Amino acid sequence: MDDEALLRGRVYGAEHDDPDPGPQPGRSYRELVGGPLDGLLLDVTGWDAEQLSDGAALITEIGRYGPGGRAHYEPRPQDPSRWDWAGDSP
Repeated sequence: MDDEALLRGRVYGAEHDDPDPGPQPGRSYRELVGGPLDGLLLDVTGWDAEQLSDGAALITEIGRYGPGGRAHYEPRPQDPSRWDWAGDSP
């Protein structure tokens, strides 16, 4: 990845060998803060207001519960474009 791509961030779920794992035009993203997915962007394109307010439980290989575990992220009240880590679950 070039420097510009690194500054744009990597999208959660992008393949490791994807030549352009960053955000794509016309899509909506939330920045994940803290926890095992810190710094990744989550594509929330098409999510409704209730889904956005609920946050997400994202499958991860690197969380506390290892492969298949989930990392929970919730919208930051003062900045809903950033979602904070709330813990892991099996």
